[in-house]
Amino acid sequence: MAKNITVNVGKPSKRTINEWKWAYFLVAPTIIGLIILNIIPIIETLYLSFFKSGDFGKGNIFVGLNNYKKMFEDVQVWYAVGNTLKYTIIVVPVTVIIAMVLAVLLNSKIKGKGIYRTIYFIPMVAAPAAITMVWKWLYNNQFGLINHMISKIGIGPVDWIDNPNIALYSIAIIGIWSTVGYSMVLLIAGLQEIPKDYYEASSIDGAKPVRQFFNITLPLVSPTLFFVVVTSIIQAMQVFDVIYMMIDVASPAYDKTVSLVYLFYNSSFKYADKGYGSAIVMLLLAIIMIITVFQMKAQKKWVNYM
Repeated sequence: MAKNITVNVGKPSKRTINEWKWAYFLVAPTIIGLIILNIIPIIETLYLSFFKSGDFGKGNIFVGLNNYKKMFEDVQVWYAVGNTLKYTIIVVPVTVIIAMVLAVLLNSKIKGKGIYRTIYFIPMVAAPAAITMVWKWLYNNQFGLINHMISKIGIGPVDWIDNPNIALYSIAIIGIWSTVGYSMVLLIAGLQEIPKDYYEASSIDGAKPVRQFFNITLPLVSPTLFFVVVTSIIQAMQVFDVIYMMIDVASPAYDKTVSLVYLFYNSSFKYADKGYGSAIVMLLLAIIMIITVFQMKAQKKWVNYM
């Protein structure tokens, strides 16, 4: 005959309560930072997207969904969506592949790997404005170093910045160059978490380095790789500073390079229509959320957690 078992759930002990207090205390700065720097601005941006900016930034006029209607009818917005997605598709895969190769090489036993890691990471800590100015000089179609070098092999000067067919690729090269070091450092950290026993056992079984890479390294570093891919896509979708510094509104390549954030900047600050700019930001947020949700669902098929 079954007996009824009664479980008395008492009050948490004093030690448990103290641990909870310390836990909340330690995570409080992050939570407060997220609320102030992320959650509140998102709510305010959503609220502002239903208004038309008044004169001198005062007296906003409620327009309902007019900003969104105008946005979906604006051809330039769809240019910006296409350019932003194209930039992301170019930059993220190339960056991740190069970073993965460098991480594997610099995680192996080679001389001076600390120096190499520093060299590759330097672009990440340099000021974006300084980086862009250097690349703008390199891309100059009259006295730029790149055109000078390719002229030695008989190739004429290339208009890297103002040619609509080339400009976005030129910007993508800067994006790859400036972010590959950060992704490389994260992947090196992931590689160092892989137990050496797996490689030793596979070597005894006769596995070659290439097979070890695909059967051991990639599966076990996939959580870090997933994090790098997600953050790289979010960062690429928000590209602004490089395009802003490289491409002027009057440039022939503007329509082929303008991003959603650049369009938001122009609408909000150049044309003083913060309501319409806020609607553009909400569109960007929606696209990023859709891509991120898709990645979260897709990770179950290729990410292996030990």
